[in-house]
Amino acid sequence: MKTTRKGLRAGELEKDTYGRLNCKECGESLKTKNDPDEVYTVRRCPDCEQEWKELR
Repeated sequence: MKTTRKGLRAGELEKDTYGRLNCKECGESLKTKNDPDEVYTVRRCPDCEQEWKELR
C-alpha cells in the first residue's frame, strides 16, 4: 500500500480545487477509514478498491 504522497507523485491521485483527493483512474473522491490503533489513515477509492495510507 502506497502513501498518498507517492500516489500524487506517480499520477494515481489528483487534488481538486477544494484540496480533496480523487482517484485519477475513476475520478471518484477517496473515502477515509480510521483505525485508532494505527498511526495512519487508510484512504480508499469506492469504485476500483485501491487503497493508500496517509500519515496523521
